[in-house]
This record gives sequence, structure tokens and C-alpha cells, in this order.
Amino acid sequence: MNYLAVDTSGKNLTIICSQNGKTEVYFDKECGVNHSVKIMPAIEETAKKVGFEFEKADFFAVVVGAGSFTGIRIGVATIKALCLAYKKPCLSVTSFDTIAYNKSSGKNLAIINAKHGSYYVAGYNGNKVDLSPRFISEEELNELKEDYVFLSYESIDGIQTEVVSVKDGLLNAIKEKHGQASTDLEAIVPLYIRKSQAEEGR
Repeated sequence: MNYLAVDTSGKNLTIICSQNGKTEVYFDKECGVNHSVKIMPAIEETAKKVGFEFEKADFFAVVVGAGSFTGIRIGVATIKALCLAYKKPCLSVTSFDTIAYNKSSGKNLAIINAKHGSYYVAGYNGNKVDLSPRFISEEELNELKEDYVFLSYESIDGIQTEVVSVKDGLLNAIKEKHGQASTDLEAIVPLYIRKSQAEEGR
């Protein structure tokens, strides 16, 4: 399975290149708001390490959110451009997948801190979504404690969660979902659960 995957949905920047059984992972834990500057050099650096041949990719993959509005747009635009240039299908992975796919069984709630006492969440039973992605308050989050194990990619003040690896989760999600790669690039869109701050202010 030959592919290139990109995650720009949070503070981190993850690039995965896999070719002929050799996989290289680039991970910048604190990329912050520099995705637009770092993404192409990181792709080139990671691809070079495995001798990745873009024209031989089976698909390209991108994390579509939820998360940083700007970061998500950068990742989606970059991967769509590669899909168009090399005429390859695209695999869409959610930020929740990159958290939940660290566990292969049980009922787990993938949590992303949306700040100000609010959270983006999605519930999984094994690798199947059983609670659709949504934006909830801390009170609503606490009501889910009895049903799910809480997972997140970083510690969250006031919330007890198991911190997991988004890069490992992305690798696992791609292994599980690669058959869902689509040539319909119009279907690859950012997962925005709520409007951006700028849009809400209009």
C-alpha cells in the first residue's frame, strides 16, 4: 500500500509516506499556525526518506477535521491538488478517527478541546462511529462518562482523559479505511461542526 497522508487539523503537523512496505512519519508537535509554511518542505523531506514516487501512490489521504479552520483548509487543498496532479483517489480521515483508532475495541469518546468549556466529540464502539460528531458543553460531556472511555490527543484541564497518539491513530485509521478512498474529490470537504468565530460574528 503506497500513500501519502497529511494532518494539519490541530497544533501538530503529521506527514506519513508509505511505499513498498517502508513507512516514514514526520511529526511536529507544535506546528501551531505555521502549517502553510511547513507543509510542503515536510512532505518533500518525508517523501525523500522513503524514495516516495508520487505517481505510484495508490491514494493520498487527508484529515478533514474537526479542528483548526485554517489548518484543515491547508491540508485539504494540498492533498486535493496532489490528487488532481497525479490522478489519484483521496481518503478522508477525521480528527476523531486519529484519536479513536488508537483503540480497537470498547466504547471510546474522541474529544477535541474547542476552548471556553466546549468540546468537539465523536463516540466509537470499536472502530464504528456510534455517536456522530458534535459540539457540546462541559455539562453534556460529563453526562457521557458512564457510556465511554474518554480519549484525547492532549491533556484537557478539568477533564480526565487518556492521552493517545494522533500519528499512531492516523496510521491505524488508514490501514482500516484505505478501501474507502474515492475519486470523487468534490466529496472531500472540511468537517466543520460549527461556524468559525469570524462567521459567527457576522
